[in-house]
Amino acid sequence: MASELSQAIQQVCDDKKISLSSVIATIESALAAAYRKDFGEKIQNIKVEFNMETGGFRVFDVKEVVEDGLKDVYEKMKEERAKAIEEGVEFKKEENEKTEEDKRGGEEIKKFNPKTMVSFSDAKEIKKKIKLGEELIVELKVPGDFGRMAAQTAKQVIIQKLREAERDTIFETYKDKQGELITGTIQRREGGVFLIDIGNVIAIMPLADSIQSENYQSGRSFKFYIKSVDQTAKGPEVVVARNHPEILRKLFKLEVPEIASGAVQIKSIAREAGSRSKIAVVAKEEAIDPIGSCVGQRGTRVQTIINEVGGEKIDIIEWDENIAKFIAKALSPAKVNKVDVKGDKNIKMKKQKNDGEQTQGGEKNDYKTRETSTEREAIVYVNEDQLSLAIGKAGQNVRLAAKLTGWRIDIVADNATGKANETDTGEKDNVADSNDSASKLKNKTDDK
Repeated sequence: MASELSQAIQQVCDDKKISLSSVIATIESALAAAYRKDFGEKIQNIKVEFNMETGGFRVFDVKEVVEDGLKDVYEKMKEERAKAIEEGVEFKKEENEKTEEDKRGGEEIKKFNPKTMVSFSDAKEIKKKIKLGEELIVELKVPGDFGRMAAQTAKQVIIQKLREAERDTIFETYKDKQGELITGTIQRREGGVFLIDIGNVIAIMPLADSIQSENYQSGRSFKFYIKSVDQTAKGPEVVVARNHPEILRKLFKLEVPEIASGAVQIKSIAREAGSRSKIAVVAKEEAIDPIGSCVGQRGTRVQTIINEVGGEKIDIIEWDENIAKFIAKALSPAKVNKVDVKGDKNIKMKKQKNDGEQTQGGEKNDYKTRETSTEREAIVYVNEDQLSLAIGKAGQNVRLAAKLTGWRIDIVADNATGKANETDTGEKDNVADSNDSASKLKNKTDDK
């Protein structure tokens, strides 16, 4: 019997991915609830010790040893409460029932609880060598078998505790995996989310985190980026994404040994999921070609990644400390004649005297914060026949270059006096804007 019980407990641990100690603690809680239901008393603090090998258990009443004064105050309050009930008046806590610590600081003090505490004098009668602050452990007898209601109570406790333990285990497992890649299988779509089976939990992928050009048919497997892991009332909620830029970093780390070892580093990523991406890489060792390492022999490495992201085009660019050179490379495949760097972005938060200005909360705020900034902007000169290529379809190429470098980029025809196109990375999200198509911009330059 004991062997079968041990096997059953171990099976639960394996199926639910729960530690053996958690299952044992759950069984002990259930047995304590059953004992309290049939044989226990209100003032008993029941603890159970379960032996998995024999299937037996022992029951104890565990109490903390406290000063006699705490019990005296409790007994006095108990008598006055009983007297007030007998006289039919409302019982109120009097000032003399508060200690000096209560009156001085208003802090909550330790109060006697007959269920979890025992006075020092009472504890000495049971165990002579007991000391203040120790636990008095008294073993209780089990008069007989548990009744039907107690067994039902134990069953409910086991189900609830195992479910809680399973949720906690799943949450801790995936909490550590936040920001990583995981393989999942599409189950179905419900409203505005896709349900993804990633093992022992069903993750969700909002439509905003999917790639519109991909076909999320039930049963198809993809690699997903774990965006967030939260504990909710229904259990752990894992949110995954397919369009996150960090997917590319993780995929390159898997496919390119030089990136995994740190010999090649990805400095920045700009992505428009499902269409095109740019990544900037740099080698930490002189003998290594960063672009060649990422592309692989005959393009095998980068092609594997492209297949994984649904055929998305990926431009690999060598990062350069010289921002002018880096911007020129970021605009590839267009050929750049010249890059003029106009400034550097430098946001400074300065505190200045506010002459005792009142805040909304009514408190004085002697300082106020003022933000000053200068834009990072670069003017790029290209030949007229390179305008369309530099701008890209619907401004995509220059927009990605702006995201990649973090600079505002103005593209100017080399023989023109005005700007042919302007993109702005913005102060908040460094996203470049392009409202005109490449053909309109080129026509505008030609007219000039």
